[in-house]
Amino acid sequence: MREVAVLGVAMNRFGVSQKTNLEMFTEVGLEAIERSGLEPKDIQALFLGCCLGAFEEGQAHIAPFAHSELGLPTGSPAVLMECACATATVSIRNAALLVAGGVYDFVLAGGTERATLMGTPLATRTFAMASHSYYESTVGITFPGVFALAAHMYAAKYGIGLPELKRHMAEVAVKNHKHALLNPKAHFQKEIDVETVLNSMMVADPLQLYDCCPFSDGAAAVVLARADRAKEFVKKPIYIIGMGQAACGALSLQRDLTVVKARVEAARQAYSQAGIGPEDLDVVELHDCFTIAEILAIEALGLYEFGKGYEAATKGETALGGKVPVNPSGGLKAKGHPIGATGAAQVVEIVEQLREEAGERQIPGAKIGLVDTLGGDFGTVCNIILRR
Repeated sequence: MREVAVLGVAMNRFGVSQKTNLEMFTEVGLEAIERSGLEPKDIQALFLGCCLGAFEEGQAHIAPFAHSELGLPTGSPAVLMECACATATVSIRNAALLVAGGVYDFVLAGGTERATLMGTPLATRTFAMASHSYYESTVGITFPGVFALAAHMYAAKYGIGLPELKRHMAEVAVKNHKHALLNPKAHFQKEIDVETVLNSMMVADPLQLYDCCPFSDGAAAVVLARADRAKEFVKKPIYIIGMGQAACGALSLQRDLTVVKARVEAARQAYSQAGIGPEDLDVVELHDCFTIAEILAIEALGLYEFGKGYEAATKGETALGGKVPVNPSGGLKAKGHPIGATGAAQVVEIVEQLREEAGERQIPGAKIGLVDTLGGDFGTVCNIILRR
């Protein structure tokens, strides 16, 4: 297998967009290609993630149209990917595997989503379609409900009072909003405090409004290349050194929602391939769709022992300047969550950190970073480790 490098990356500002999915991805795709030192004619395949385009815009087959707008060669296939919130990460992983296997030399991958167009009721309903259609979504389970269950299970399993856990969860939101203030492309540019979180409306007990990430519009793109040619095009290629992906079934089969089994396995694969451990990471972009989700993730990724990660944000250990900065972009919680684009945006942040191009949120000397994206109710997890 060949080594794989990231040449160029791009994303737009997440939030509410008047542009279509096609327009958003075309813009970031062209920008990523330009930053790679390539031209559209050099791209040999497109892997585009978009989860809900059929509901958002009545557009279920966007990939070939993006391919055309980007000016890619007719002989370069365009593949639409869908893996719930892990969609763009899975797109990048599949693209990287084909480059590593010698099928392609230069591939464009990423995602786009225009979730705000649906409005809250339809967006909530369509997001829930990534749950089990017989045993979960049809009986009222939504993603806030799933993570609310996880929070209750975490408090009970580890003997933590729910009010205490809620304050530590609130600190996750405070941290990520503070990071987002330093990110001009973040959805939310607003600092909050613990009381703001605890006084916000209840969504799914014990999760309140500020425990939850928003519906967002946005797009992000990444150009991958065979590593032995990377320096022909860019001065600072970033290398993919480990990847992992795993799956789990219905929640009733997973039982213990405090341990995300698919994440544990995907991370194991990625660490093994990279030849490193969690102690080697300098920066992490992980899936904090809800505040409890960040706590579950840092434990499953091996950054903390199980049952010990809930105080990390409160202690400042996962903030900029802390032991291992988590979500310097602001995370899904404050940067935003356009589901088809989220994983690619996480890769963009890690690449910019490793290239020392992250501006005010730059982590000094960052050399190795990890991307963690979760799809559905713990059903799919994809991890990518990158180094400079």
